[in-house]
Amino acid sequence: MNLVLLGPPGAGKGTIAGIVREKLGIPHISTGDLFRAAIKNETPLGLKVKEILASGELVPDSVTVDMVKERIAQSDCKNGMILDGFPRTVYQADELAKMVKIDHVINFSLSEESVVKRLSGRRMCVSTGKIYHIIYNPPKVEGKDDDTGEPLIQRDDDKEDAIRNRLKVYQESTEPLITYYKEKGLLRTIDASAAPDAVAESFLTALNL
Repeated sequence: MNLVLLGPPGAGKGTIAGIVREKLGIPHISTGDLFRAAIKNETPLGLKVKEILASGELVPDSVTVDMVKERIAQSDCKNGMILDGFPRTVYQADELAKMVKIDHVINFSLSEESVVKRLSGRRMCVSTGKIYHIIYNPPKVEGKDDDTGEPLIQRDDDKEDAIRNRLKVYQESTEPLITYYKEKGLLRTIDASAAPDAVAESFLTALNL
């Protein structure tokens, strides 16, 4: 089963994919994770992506398409995958259709203010990549990673100005995908404002599971 997740940044796509991927027996492929790995390894692509993400812009289609194409060619994707963060544009969707057949597209619906509240409260441990939230998932000691004790940081793309810019870019570039997949009869929209377990249940219900 090949799935695509749509929805604004902060809608919980990665969280829900992490919950349901074992039940479905397919990998969760996040372009954000692919990019962050490149950034952490300080590859030329990673340094370029870091600058783009810090400004709240999207990575160019050509870079993203090549990265995803390489990833889904790996053996763990033979029975399907959950794509999170790709496609972001109709062009990318057309390119994806050349790679694999998409079975369902799940659209996560969440208000702009809810997105800002969720993302601006995120904090990250640089060495492990572990994500906390000052309200929903705080560390045991304020500002410190539970395991390493390292100070937590707020990523540049989680600051309010960058978030609102990301939302603007999302609305302009990605929302046409809702129409694109709706016309193909693949779109299922779920309310992403509930608790993760409830959203995961809605997710599986949308897949008739």
